[in-house]
Amino acid sequence: MRWDSRQLEALAAVVTEGSFEAAAHALHVTPSAVSQRVRALENAAGSVLVRRTRPVAPTEPGRTLLRLARQVELLGAEASGELGPRDADDDGIGAAPRPVTVPVAVNADSLATWVMPALARVEGVCFDLHRDDQDRTVDLLPAGVVMAAITSQRDPVQGCTSTFLGVTRYRPAATREVIDRWFPDGPTVEALGRAPMLVFNRSDDLQDAWLRERAAAAGAAVPDPPRHHVPSTPEYVDGIRRGLGWGMWGPLPGPGARFGMLDGGPDDAGGQVVLLQDDAVVDVPIYLQQWKLRSTVLDRVAAALQQEARRALPQR
Repeated sequence: MRWDSRQLEALAAVVTEGSFEAAAHALHVTPSAVSQRVRALENAAGSVLVRRTRPVAPTEPGRTLLRLARQVELLGAEASGELGPRDADDDGIGAAPRPVTVPVAVNADSLATWVMPALARVEGVCFDLHRDDQDRTVDLLPAGVVMAAITSQRDPVQGCTSTFLGVTRYRPAATREVIDRWFPDGPTVEALGRAPMLVFNRSDDLQDAWLRERAAAAGAAVPDPPRHHVPSTPEYVDGIRRGLGWGMWGPLPGPGARFGMLDGGPDDAGGQVVLLQDDAVVDVPIYLQQWKLRSTVLDRVAAALQQEARRALPQR
């Protein structure tokens, strides 16, 4: 079956922009035109493709056609780039092809440290970055929302490849003041149950994984400490430095990491940060999953990410 490219474009715009009105603005058409194109595509598919929620969400059939729309957009942009500039006016001034947009899902710590230097080296590409927990970024691939994802999930999702990038290394840390107050006898299971803990968000399992490990080694119940939720990497780090509690500090050691080294001393932004336990390390393997699609653009993006990851992350 042949699919109409303008209808596919409308579907992708509606999902990307979150509403029919925003999609119309992006496509420089009326909302009625966008609605008609999506409705025509639904008639051709014999299924409802989007849920008219805020933001608009694709249904299962919609995800299938969204992936097709992304692929058509990517390959079309690559073809335009290879053909070169088109005549823009009577003076012969050429109009350069619009850069292709590549949507990528990435976890917060990778985004805050090594991903941006990698993407900055990829010329002629615009990026639509989707931030989520490292265990959940992969879910956006089968949905057709992104073409690539940086994830802790090794097994490739259907229609994708998986490449090992390196290890994100974390260590439990806090200010000396927090340690003196809450851990005078070290990070015992009992003390860990009382001391306030920082977590990134409600999907962040790094701290709890270490707590489970400590409890199992001591033959004790898993502690459930009071916790702060701080869903922003700079503010999360700042919260540890200001003494809100303890949390996983990383990535370490990573020459490309901006916040990977513990503070050398106190300043006006907070106290000196030190390790709770010298030999405590939590390593999270990180992978790049991407669509199985013959695309020079995707290959360039993947190569840049792999190169920077090898430089910035421990490889085991």
